[in-house]
Amino acid sequence: MDGVGTKLKLAFDMNLHHTIGADLVNHCVNDIAVQGAAPMFFMDYFATGKLKPEVAEKVVSGIAEACKQNGCALIGGETAEMPGFYPDGEYDLAGFIVGVVDRPKIITGKDVEVGDVLVGLPSTGLHTNGYSLARKLFFDVARYTPESYVSEIKGKVGTELMRTHKSYWPIIRRLLDAEAVSAMAHITGGGITENLPRVLPKGMGAVIEIHSWPVPPIFQHMQTIGNVPDDDMMRTFNMGIGMILVVPAKKFKKAQMILDRCGEKGYTIGRVVKGDKRVTYQ
Repeated sequence: MDGVGTKLKLAFDMNLHHTIGADLVNHCVNDIAVQGAAPMFFMDYFATGKLKPEVAEKVVSGIAEACKQNGCALIGGETAEMPGFYPDGEYDLAGFIVGVVDRPKIITGKDVEVGDVLVGLPSTGLHTNGYSLARKLFFDVARYTPESYVSEIKGKVGTELMRTHKSYWPIIRRLLDAEAVSAMAHITGGGITENLPRVLPKGMGAVIEIHSWPVPPIFQHMQTIGNVPDDDMMRTFNMGIGMILVVPAKKFKKAQMILDRCGEKGYTIGRVVKGDKRVTYQ
């Protein structure tokens, strides 16, 4: 069960609601996919002060479309109208997903070993995390508007911030079928710093080489705007890596071949080492 956080505020400001539904579904799909679970059923909760049918329709159509793309059934939900509770034109949105995986095939991280390779899959932007800080930096500090074109990010601020959260399920499904991964980490709130350790067994840590993948310009520009320390950036944003695969060294070529066939770029960003379930950057 999850939501899309303060990305909703930007959706209200831009009157752009279709992609929010896809953000919600794809975030939830990725969260269960890392455990090896195939998405089965999805339900949504949409709450607002006064229901605007055209807005609700855009949100739900985005949810339905993303469910279809992920092979997941949208089986229902709840639409709550609560006058006076939400500001006019605003709403809250949450999703609930059920997936299935055979018990012996659940990915828990127990098979992770020292020497495993960490492969990062690129994100499409911020996905659905870090928007409170992003909005402060772009709109309060830099005084941009969603329509501002910024040469450093090669686009309009609103367009770049509203890029849809990517679903990695089509890729993960193939990796699971080939038994090519020992663990996976969906890089959401907390960044690599807090999400990767969750899949590491006791006595192991991770070393990440911070210059091993291209960081999208939007992250670099935010850091410049707010003079944000590297540690805070890595703990708040995905920094261009939306999913990390933990790949046994002997299966690295197989995993790389699968990624190539899917047309997916994978960056070798680090390795598993002995440690205390912490990420070290170098």
